[in-house]
Amino acid sequence: MLIRAGYDIAFECPAQTSMLLQLNVHPSRATDLRSPDVVTADPPLPMSGYLDLYGNRVTRVDVPPGRVTFSNRLVIQDSGEPDETPPDTALTPINRLPDDVLLFLVSSRYCDSDNLADFAWATFGAIAGGYQRVRAICDFVHAKIRFSYPDARPTRCASDSMREGVGVCRDFAHLAAALCRCMNIPARYCTGYLGDIGVPVDPNPMDFSAWFEVFLDGRWYTMDARHNHPRIGRIVMGRGRDAADVAISTSFGLAKLARFEVVTDEQTQIN
Repeated sequence: MLIRAGYDIAFECPAQTSMLLQLNVHPSRATDLRSPDVVTADPPLPMSGYLDLYGNRVTRVDVPPGRVTFSNRLVIQDSGEPDETPPDTALTPINRLPDDVLLFLVSSRYCDSDNLADFAWATFGAIAGGYQRVRAICDFVHAKIRFSYPDARPTRCASDSMREGVGVCRDFAHLAAALCRCMNIPARYCTGYLGDIGVPVDPNPMDFSAWFEVFLDGRWYTMDARHNHPRIGRIVMGRGRDAADVAISTSFGLAKLARFEVVTDEQTQIN
């Protein structure tokens, strides 16, 4: 299947401001692209890019005073299959995990697993099998947090979500990933596109989505504590320890968000 995705995001800056943007599809999906994945600016601005420590594409740009709109429209090939369910095998011992996976076992800015370890072991410690533990954690987080855009807060960490019981997709992902790390299951945060493909249309405006991945049986698997069932058509843009590593935009100065529109839908052919 083909998926059309993109965005129009505008900022207003009172003075020249340097910005970092993570608005491209992750390089792991580059071979699936059926049209160019290019960030454009209105007015046109010189931009450069690099790969960060986690392999995400980052754009550097200096924004002049006034309003600037960043846009993109792309078409990507997708299998049309729902997220794959991991096999319920035993957890990989920590001493046999790959070196680059160990980073996703420890606490981070928004996945403060050190504050949740006692609860996690008391609640999930008796569950055997890696996937069954992850499944139980997702069920718990899905029931624990009430989704609410008005209650979104950029400083909320996993333990805050436990206390407050409210949040948006990033809060579901942070809490589930933190609890997995407590249980010695490597977990990393993901952000990207997730359209209403194969499910009822969400009446809320389209947005970027957040989910997480767990390392089981020698590879990474997608998990989603917010929707709590396999979905079709995820397009990953960034991966990291938590949302701090994959911010859509980082401004080194005042940049007021003036417009935010995201599109993700199935397309029958390339225009």
